[in-house]
Amino acid sequence: MAKKITPYKDSQLDKKKQVEQMFDTISTNYDGLNRVISFGIDVKWRRNVVKMVSETNPQSVLDIATGTGDLAISMAKTGAKEIVGLDLSEGMLSVGRKKIEEEKLTGRIEMIQGDSEALPFEDNRFDAITVAFGVRNFENLERGLSEILRVLKPGGIFVILETSVPTKFPFKQGYGIYTKYLLPLIGKMFSKDKVAYSYLSESAAAFPYGEKLNNILRKTGFINVRHKPQTMGVATIYAASK
Repeated sequence: MAKKITPYKDSQLDKKKQVEQMFDTISTNYDGLNRVISFGIDVKWRRNVVKMVSETNPQSVLDIATGTGDLAISMAKTGAKEIVGLDLSEGMLSVGRKKIEEEKLTGRIEMIQGDSEALPFEDNRFDAITVAFGVRNFENLERGLSEILRVLKPGGIFVILETSVPTKFPFKQGYGIYTKYLLPLIGKMFSKDKVAYSYLSESAAAFPYGEKLNNILRKTGFINVRHKPQTMGVATIYAASK
């Protein structure tokens, strides 16, 4: 990322701690506000990720930056016997654990607090690893991707779902107006953290997407790298293997 974007520009904390603090603060209304901001389309994007992972018949799945566990919970449909959700924010994880209990998946999905750039797992541990709307929050993208490569089994699949910027008219212009003006306004109106959604839109705009991210994945050591834009390019699914 050419420009380092952090949630709280006046904070002395490093990006990792700022991200943890931000998500702890917005955790209780994150799910509802996310549905409003994305018009509910993010649900379809996650379904596409689950379908992609399901085709590999994984026995073990790690969902990094799991947040409140939406994708981890959906991964139960893959038939995986073990699903682990990892996140920096204990606030987000606590919301996720309640959702897992309501879905009666407590014995199947484990939610743990951890650092994506220092994963607490041995080498070649998981058949599939996913990250939805989380890689742009990594403090050191290459280090985080290297850790993911380390704990992914040879032949395993790695899938990223991340926001991106449409390239075609008029979607590019409409997306710019929405993320620069409307998204932060909605965040300020409904979130306890007035800067959180400004950060999320700024970080999305600054993050490398498309072939740029593909090249970073290849440089890290991933193979079979490919990507598929979603909904006019406002999000992209990336898939790679080891």
